Amino acid sequence: MADAPLKIVVLDDDPTGSQTVHSCPLLLRWDAETLRAALAHPSPLLFLLANTRALDPEAARQRVTELCRCLRPLLAEAVAAGRIGAWLIVSRGDSTLRSHFPLEVEVIAAELGPFDATLLAPAFLPGGRTTVDGVHLLHGEPVHRTAFARDGLFGYGTSDLPAWVEEKSAGRIRADQVERIGWRELEAAAGAQAAEGSAEELDAEERDAEDGAGHGGDEALLRRLAALQGNPVVVVDAERPQHLLVLGAAVRELTAPAAAERWGRPRRFLFQSAASLLNGLAELPPPPLDAAGLAALRRCDRAGTALPGLVLVGSHVPLADAQLERLLADPACAGVEVEVRRLARVLEGPLPAPLLASLEQDWHQALRRILASGRTPVLFSSRGELVCRSAAERRAFGLALAALMARLAAALAPDLGYLISKGGITTHTLLADGLDLAAVDLRGQLMPGLSLVQPAGACGPLAGLPLLTFPGNLGDADTLHLSWLWMEGRASPFHGEP
Repeated sequence: MADAPLKIVVLDDDPTGSQTVHSCPLLLRWDAETLRAALAHPSPLLFLLANTRALDPEAARQRVTELCRCLRPLLAEAVAAGRIGAWLIVSRGDSTLRSHFPLEVEVIAAELGPFDATLLAPAFLPGGRTTVDGVHLLHGEPVHRTAFARDGLFGYGTSDLPAWVEEKSAGRIRADQVERIGWRELEAAAGAQAAEGSAEELDAEERDAEDGAGHGGDEALLRRLAALQGNPVVVVDAERPQHLLVLGAAVRELTAPAAAERWGRPRRFLFQSAASLLNGLAELPPPPLDAAGLAALRRCDRAGTALPGLVLVGSHVPLADAQLERLLADPACAGVEVEVRRLARVLEGPLPAPLLASLEQDWHQALRRILASGRTPVLFSSRGELVCRSAAERRAFGLALAALMARLAAALAPDLGYLISKGGITTHTLLADGLDLAAVDLRGQLMPGLSLVQPAGACGPLAGLPLLTFPGNLGDADTLHLSWLWMEGRASPFHGEP
């Protein structure tokens, strides 16, 4: 049992949280048969794409409850059978702090607990999201000063994470109750591990004597984590990958069944994190495909000619606006705009179904004409946020818009070589509803943070279709254009050859 693997189950609130890992399943459904098969997958990671960020708080609560109740007996079954030795649960949320926190971790704790602590680690290092002295930063700027903090549904007023926890919990969890694991502790642990790894002059007897005795910082981190109890929220600093690697190593030691020998019992931790922590928790080999190999997954027709692509842009943050503008400036691309105000008028009108069907047919024909011209169609929603009367109305409209874009893309998918989908809700709706997929296989990252997936076990018109899942908040103004160039196999005058 001690040798059985650790399984890390990630409840992802949109489809983009797997953006730092590879070679694992991402589930869009969680019936017992699908879950049991996924738990048997050789990867240490399993993602459940809960899409809760698209839901109101009560619907999010219900979905996380459902997921946990589906998981609980199957995790117990896998442990009893020796297929896994232990498991961890991660609630993966946005690295710019937009999520149903603390709701989701509280539901998980109620259904799958008790836990000794909930570790809050929102750093996403490839995207410039770091946490220093308990303050969350985006490229060095406190994140509450950015446009992400002004989100109409998940806005906030502080970058100090203990204060943020108090704000998001409406005062139920006071800032002075939040604990911290600071970067100095993690630096000391990283330095101790590096020193241990380089101590090749120690003979076997000396190594045996040192085994379990600790090496300064790493021992201090183990003792710090082992002392946590009562499930406090613990903010984790992270400025560089080594901080999360040493944290992950300590967590693996303390949660393994063998931890009982030294620590009295295995510890149980719950995580609210962005993607980077997963690289510390999971021990993964190098990705099997580099960017060129991933781009080469583009499908071809029977004659070997590369099939065309399609780009969807649903995200409306300012960064997505800049990326869309840059992409549309390329003459090999042509846009089809879904006008959100027009769509809203149709949905609120007396005959929404026939009018929407007519509009949808117009947009479909426009996309077909662009494909016939040899250019790449870019389907995008008009920029800016629609002013709605309530948060519920805004969510409902956002889901209707995503569903429309998913239907349009799905109608073209059998004839495509690849799809690029920007925005979490847009992408989830495309995968789950438009393409009706139960699961996708994560192949790796085309660029930092940009995951490429393919339908799991698909045959027929969707077999092998590469889908690039593109977060709304990632990259710079050129990133979307560059990812399209990679998939097209084209040279870029700014970035050089792909």
